[in-house]
Amino acid sequence: MTLHKLTAGDGYDYLSRQVARLDATETGHSSMHSYYTEKGERPGQWVGSGVSDLDGLNVGDIVQEAHMKSLFALGMHPLAAERLAAMPKGSTLAEMRSVQRLGKTYRTSGARSLFQLKVAEEIENIGTSGESSDIEREDLIASARTKIAIEMFTQQEGRAPLDQREIDGFIREHSRPANKAVAGYDLTFSPVKSVSSLWALADRKVARIIEDSHDAAVKAALDFIESKALYTRTGVDGVQQVETTGLIGVAFRHRDSRAGDPDLHTHVAIANKVKVRGQDKWLAIDGRIIFKVNVAASETYNTALERELSQRLGVRFAPREPVEGKRPVREIVGIPEKLNESWSVRTQRVDRHRDHLVREFSEKHGRPPT
Repeated sequence: MTLHKLTAGDGYDYLSRQVARLDATETGHSSMHSYYTEKGERPGQWVGSGVSDLDGLNVGDIVQEAHMKSLFALGMHPLAAERLAAMPKGSTLAEMRSVQRLGKTYRTSGARSLFQLKVAEEIENIGTSGESSDIEREDLIASARTKIAIEMFTQQEGRAPLDQREIDGFIREHSRPANKAVAGYDLTFSPVKSVSSLWALADRKVARIIEDSHDAAVKAALDFIESKALYTRTGVDGVQQVETTGLIGVAFRHRDSRAGDPDLHTHVAIANKVKVRGQDKWLAIDGRIIFKVNVAASETYNTALERELSQRLGVRFAPREPVEGKRPVREIVGIPEKLNESWSVRTQRVDRHRDHLVREFSEKHGRPPT
């Protein structure tokens, strides 16, 4: 299981442009209509015990893009528009706000740093033709960042940077995005490759059992997070940690990787909105605990998946020969490793291209990329 934050505003764009559109990145931001109507794909569904706190929604309901935007981009009730439309005439502004909000709405604005503004100005002054390639534009940006970093560092410190490490550190520090509200967390549950390989080759009956086992393992991990790690904080400076009624999430199960290889996996976007147990109050998740249990939740998923598949299909798992520096991976006995490798094209491409880009960047700019 992997975990990363979703920020308000652009976090929703990530969900609708990539996650809800089968991890596609080439189409830009567009409607999820094609995702819902795609043959064989299961639409996103609401998950988590906290969904019961949202009037009008139930676990298992189909996710709609407008509802995701309301929750993940704005921090409002997923059905905010519908609830507002249903308000009787003459309702006060306070009443209209109360039916839309789940606590505070998200702050999505934030000014760029002076460094970022200067880099943008430098790029604009240099200019690029409409026919410039992506690589040429990336080179232009990298050159501008290096130039502005040296100038600003020298001005602030009264001396030139001692080495490329100081330049790299300055760029990294001043390129951090402006603070935005955390809209949620993207949890991606992926089984070991042999599970996807068996699933891809199996007949429909067995493939369905594997899918159901995967779904059950995802639920086990979410139940673990809800029972062991889903808290919020209240009081002055969040001094008190309190229990919540449960998480609110949207789950998207995908069938392949961006390279088209068989890759059964599920994205679960957990909203950063939880209701305090025993109170009519909505607050944010104590995210520190979520990150602390990341490994434990991942192992919960892995263990549950092995148990489900062993009980339902009788397969056995055993550790494969470990890669240097990494822990052994438990794969299904009998699935050839060469088959798993042949269906890991994206990983191989990413590794090769990353190494190439790092070498090329370092040679051109005299420093490693951030």
